[in-house]
Amino acid sequence: MRIVGAMTGDERLLAVTVERGLSAAEVAERVAEGRTNDVPARASRSAWEIVRSNVFTRINAIFAVLAVIVFSTGYLLDGLFAVLIVANSIVGIVQELRAKRTLDRLAIVGQARPRVRRDGRAAELAPNEIVADDVIEMGPGDQIVVDGQVLAAGALEVDESLLTGESDPVMKVPGDPVMSGSFVVAGSGAYRATKVGREAYAARLAEEASRFTLVDSELRNGINTILKVITYLLVPAGVLSIVNQFSGHQALPDALRGMVAALVPMVPEGLILMTSIAFAVGVIRLGRRQCLVNELPAIEGLARVDVVCADKTGTLTENALRLAALHPLGNGDTAPGVALAALAACDPRPNASLQAIAAAYPEDSGWRAEAVVPFSSARKWSGARFAGQGNWVLGAPDVLLPDGVVERAEAERLAAGGLRVLLLGRAGQPLDAPDAPGAPGAVTPVALVVLEQKVRDDAQATLGYFASQQVAVKVISGDNAVSVGAVASSLELPGAGTPVDARTLPEDGEHLAAAVDKGAVFGRVTPAQKRSMVTALQSRGHTVAMTGDGVNDVLALKDADIGVAMGSGSPAARSVAQIVLLDNAFSTLPHVVAEGRRVIGNIERVATLFLTKTVYSVLLALVVGVTGLIGFDSLPYPFLPRHVTITGWFTIGLPAFILSLAPNTDRARPGFVGRVLRLAAPSGVVIAAACFTSYLLVHPGPGDPVGQEQASTSALITLITVALWVLGIVARPDSWWKVGLVAGMTALSALMFVLPVTRELFLLDPTNTGDTLSALACAAAGIVLIEISRWISRLRRRAVSPAGAVD
Repeated sequence: MRIVGAMTGDERLLAVTVERGLSAAEVAERVAEGRTNDVPARASRSAWEIVRSNVFTRINAIFAVLAVIVFSTGYLLDGLFAVLIVANSIVGIVQELRAKRTLDRLAIVGQARPRVRRDGRAAELAPNEIVADDVIEMGPGDQIVVDGQVLAAGALEVDESLLTGESDPVMKVPGDPVMSGSFVVAGSGAYRATKVGREAYAARLAEEASRFTLVDSELRNGINTILKVITYLLVPAGVLSIVNQFSGHQALPDALRGMVAALVPMVPEGLILMTSIAFAVGVIRLGRRQCLVNELPAIEGLARVDVVCADKTGTLTENALRLAALHPLGNGDTAPGVALAALAACDPRPNASLQAIAAAYPEDSGWRAEAVVPFSSARKWSGARFAGQGNWVLGAPDVLLPDGVVERAEAERLAAGGLRVLLLGRAGQPLDAPDAPGAPGAVTPVALVVLEQKVRDDAQATLGYFASQQVAVKVISGDNAVSVGAVASSLELPGAGTPVDARTLPEDGEHLAAAVDKGAVFGRVTPAQKRSMVTALQSRGHTVAMTGDGVNDVLALKDADIGVAMGSGSPAARSVAQIVLLDNAFSTLPHVVAEGRRVIGNIERVATLFLTKTVYSVLLALVVGVTGLIGFDSLPYPFLPRHVTITGWFTIGLPAFILSLAPNTDRARPGFVGRVLRLAAPSGVVIAAACFTSYLLVHPGPGDPVGQEQASTSALITLITVALWVLGIVARPDSWWKVGLVAGMTALSALMFVLPVTRELFLLDPTNTGDTLSALACAAAGIVLIEISRWISRLRRRAVSPAGAVD
């Protein structure tokens, strides 16, 4: 980078500093002093944090205390539930470590790599390799990774919206500070690193950009609410159970076993675990598709998306362009190709259009640039002033030319065929005028430059998928509206035949929301408008995903519910997006949406199973405790801890694990807690009532251990039978593997009562035919009541929803 013109001594020193950068010796000196950007780039939690978070949990602590109590009685088999501590921890640790490896690898691929000048050469370095006083180059789309001071600037504009919230770019000149976390919108320059490491704001951004986190989401907030309610219920139920067990005529070991059996199933030990596993597996699956998930709730968010706003360039079309034709307009004495070659050569960071022009006109024009105005998405044009040749501009014809001129009409005719058309012309005033920098004035058209964009092979199939899933797609582009509409029409996007020029959109929120909600294709959209359009859609209750790859997409990516950036896009776009498609394949997005729906739908199913168990366990503890206190002498809790363990295995644990990983394409809807409790609460109440009724019908009274064992077995038969029916409801709609799952769990449960070895191990005695028939009759009554409650619930929902939609 050179500073042209007469220079003072200080300016010459500055020029040398910019050109040379630090020497190897100077870099080594700063490393030795610890003046490095030494913040570790973590894509996920450390291995120790993963182990600690999965082992030292509140639920594991409760289970550990109860296990110690049971083991102290000498009945080791009744402490089988303690295996859950080990199993839950191991499964969670293994899944998260696999996710960590995937995220670490992908984060390294996706991180920003600034160009740092050392010993007179520029090279891309990782952010943590930068040292204090390094000279860092910057161009359009580059993220500023450390705090610094501008050394050289050429029409440099920096967007500091990530820091200040102000969307207008800020002009920067030598001596101005630049803050990490901002990014370059237009122009080029260099800055010296003044704050590195933990002193720089970017240190926190870089660490957070790809971290494996579970931040706030409707799903996790709902689960936390449920667990809070359960905690309040545990206290009275637990106290009552303890009082009842110790007030009867039971030996201390038996009383302790009954107390533990009452308390263990109240805790939904696997709910949080299954949620984490489902998210982690989702990240792993997406990672295999070269999709970097910066935040885990992004998977959940995509499950709720009903509008996808897609940028045309880089999303529906490939980034690369080709010069298709050059149409001279006869208004200049200079060959258009020479001027185009000069404009392409003078831009230090050419965009895709200038790259295509440079490929078509690689020869040296011999023109010397005296002032350069790089392309800006807000201006829609670039230009330069050449010595002896005047001021030249290249940009959008509908921006540079007034309405009604022949040249603009011809440009619109060409653009209607899906081509990108640029105008080459002479500017009417100096581009570097101090009172109006970058204002071209009246433009004399010289030539129309026609560029071709290739539509992505996977774009049409992807749009078709979204249409089939009732997800609206809106194409929002900075290009000519007619041109964008032609591309969208070729992909059979509904509504593409009536593209909207964003310059005609109303500015007030309500009317803008109505216009954006109605339209499908929008052209000539400024970065600020993209942001406003996303906000307008959100104001109408839509969950919006924004895809893009350029600097002009950053504001919208940041404000959308889910930001999806292309891996080849600007570092700024990748830094603010929750999801990065590292393979740049738009066709990956349906897989991301499908993964989100799988996760959210399956967690809802799993939550229903766990909460059903919690409801009937709390109610059983309360009912048995109250009954024992009001006159039923020595009514022990019906189950032993080992009974609770096998019930959890076959009606919740194994099925929940399988269901949490199963395919699920249902779009997520709000109201997670309500839908879960609509089935879990009545089912839990019915199971508790049926189980307690079965227990009372066959309970022999005190002093009959054989009869007590038979009564417990009968109550367990009722419990498992109705719980398996609930499992069948949760697994609907039926498919062969779900039928097989329920049948398999039923068979395994039955074997526990049939095989002599399991009957002896788990203290089961189903030999009393009358008791077994009573248990099955109570189970049948419970099943009927559950189906009646579901039928009533559906009638109520139909009454509320005229469309008759049901969950």
